[in-house]
Amino acid sequence: MSIQFEEKTSSFILQTEKSTYIMQIQRQKFLSHVYWGGKILNPNVEAMVKAAGRASFSATTDGDSQFSLDTMPNEYPAYGNSDLRMPAYQVQLENGSRITDFAYEGYEIVKGKPALKGLPSVYAESGEEAVTLLITLKDALTGLKLILSYTVMKGFDAILRSAHFLNEGKKSLKLLRALSMSMDFDSYDFDMITLSGSWARERHEVRRALVNGTQSIESRRGASGHSENPFMALVSKNAGEDRGEAYGFSLIYSGNFLASVEVDQYKTARVAMGINPFDFSWTLEPGEEFYTPEAVMVYSNTGIGEMSRTYHRLYRSRLARGKYKNAERPVVINNWEATYFDFNEEKLRELAKEAAALGIELLVLDDGWFGKRNSDTSSLGDWFVNEEKLPGGLKGLADAVKEEGMKFGLWFEPEMVSPDSRLYEAHPDWCLHVPDRFRNLGRNQLILDFSREDVQEAIITMLSDILGSAEISYVKWDMNRNITDIGSELLPADRQMETAHRYILGVYRVMEEITEKFPQVLFESCSGGGGRFDPGILYYMPQNWTSDDTDAVERLKIQYGTSLVYPVSAMTAHVSAVPNHQTGRVTSLEFRGDVAMAGNFGYELDAAKLSGEEKETVKAQITAYKRLRKLIQYGDFYRLLSPFEGNHTAWMFVSEDKKEAVVFFYRVLNTPNDALYRFSLAGLSEELVYELEGTDNVLSGSQLMNYGLNVPAELTWGDFRSKMFILKAK
Repeated sequence: MSIQFEEKTSSFILQTEKSTYIMQIQRQKFLSHVYWGGKILNPNVEAMVKAAGRASFSATTDGDSQFSLDTMPNEYPAYGNSDLRMPAYQVQLENGSRITDFAYEGYEIVKGKPALKGLPSVYAESGEEAVTLLITLKDALTGLKLILSYTVMKGFDAILRSAHFLNEGKKSLKLLRALSMSMDFDSYDFDMITLSGSWARERHEVRRALVNGTQSIESRRGASGHSENPFMALVSKNAGEDRGEAYGFSLIYSGNFLASVEVDQYKTARVAMGINPFDFSWTLEPGEEFYTPEAVMVYSNTGIGEMSRTYHRLYRSRLARGKYKNAERPVVINNWEATYFDFNEEKLRELAKEAAALGIELLVLDDGWFGKRNSDTSSLGDWFVNEEKLPGGLKGLADAVKEEGMKFGLWFEPEMVSPDSRLYEAHPDWCLHVPDRFRNLGRNQLILDFSREDVQEAIITMLSDILGSAEISYVKWDMNRNITDIGSELLPADRQMETAHRYILGVYRVMEEITEKFPQVLFESCSGGGGRFDPGILYYMPQNWTSDDTDAVERLKIQYGTSLVYPVSAMTAHVSAVPNHQTGRVTSLEFRGDVAMAGNFGYELDAAKLSGEEKETVKAQITAYKRLRKLIQYGDFYRLLSPFEGNHTAWMFVSEDKKEAVVFFYRVLNTPNDALYRFSLAGLSEELVYELEGTDNVLSGSQLMNYGLNVPAELTWGDFRSKMFILKAK
């Protein structure tokens, strides 16, 4: 891990453990990208720089026909100043022009990693484990300063990037576009991988070849969203889990985003990522500043799997914070699919008693405990207990749950308000809305205007009162609609396009205050399932409800896709009742359990309705998971067989010392008289030998990774079959 400036070539050389990133100052003014890839020792930068004048249609700089910004690999390109490709930023001056001319001013290399004001970001726990390069550029005409930040972290093949705009001039400026990163590749011979889907079908892996023109993913929904995730990877054509090059781009942000690749006329590829410029602007008065969210760029030359594991380790250990970032997560039961809104204290006490007898550790009370909430038509914003349902209040229920030997958790949806609520009646102006326009409802609710400090303060007070009223160990923080009617009553007309970003900053501020005030609480994010499953949220809440779809077959694809960038410790996965409430599918309890065990394990069903045989199965699942959960939640994760490519799925977890592993194999549909099947493992030590628990087999790591395991004959009968294999080094 190092950053150095080479004066001879005016180059910045960033070194991680296995990768190198190089930039060069050209003509004492322009910051050019040179290289990002496998590690180069003592690079000869002059031999790497290419230049060509190209066609006369490309405007030249200083009359030099051999130099044009339209062909120079640019590190953070401007709009309009002769580079006609996709810009990283655009600024509007008071006279209406949108042209800037930034010139290199200087640099600073500092130990550690500075925080981003008001934004979540990767952090360093000491000044020795990170080094940061700050490159300053300035537009002489306007006085606008731009500081580009690059951080390398000890032990991670990652580059962390962001941009900081500071108006040091005397006039107001307006940012129309402010992305977090841009980078030019000198070819486009890549496949692009994204995570796409919808509600109940989140983060499916989509892989396609780059072609000429622009290909992009984005959100205009106010949150990162179900349909696209703020992640993208460019991978070599031959890239698989354990081979080929992979370049990952992940944005630590929870609002509208853009991730785009432009392939230009010369077959180069420009990658850019950041806040979506759609419906965005930000006014900078003299002396004001603006920070972009952080983009996390990860490189691997040993396949997509290693890229993923780098993200997993980084996000587990240097993005998630607090008591639970390295702690084993409890086995929970959530009452939602068991009762929906139809519950009372007696029913919940009975559920807790049944759950405790099964070995479950925490009961979560979901929607319906507050105001007059008996359906989704009222009471959001009225965060006080419905005493008809809970005459003993939350304290009485929490104490009763504790008596059963369990902890107690609670559901909130604090960013929303129901028109039928005391809060809305008292403060109809507190929601996002546009004057004189109809207020569109989603799930019978409106969105509180978290860009307003008075709204933030009110919610902080309400949540603090509830969380301080009882022994609450867990919070499920939900957000159940896309954001529309984006307007704030307190912002002036010329700043209304700041509303969406200010909303996200307000959410971050409230989450920061509440999570700091209640450090003993395990916070889990939810947004109609996985509608805001992004790195920004993981900074405040170390786990996320992966999807409202609890069908085990669908969860194979959802959890597999999610694992491309997010660690298993961030994914909550529960066993629910059948027929499944989202798909109507009937799968075995064993299959559902094996799928849900590949995450933070729990149940979404009425334990009292389980048969005696089912209860014994659940007890065995919980016992097995408790024994394995540290390995599952914090071990290295290897994808073996993809549910997007066939009838079989397999993945495994390996301890850091490679002495323990657990493997899950899933077969969705049976095929009569099918071929005998085996599959290879990964991540083990070739030198060690492993005992396959429950058998007399002792197998070398090299055999398990090269030959693999035979699928047991017992799995050849019936649909939706699974098997867990436990390996221990002898």
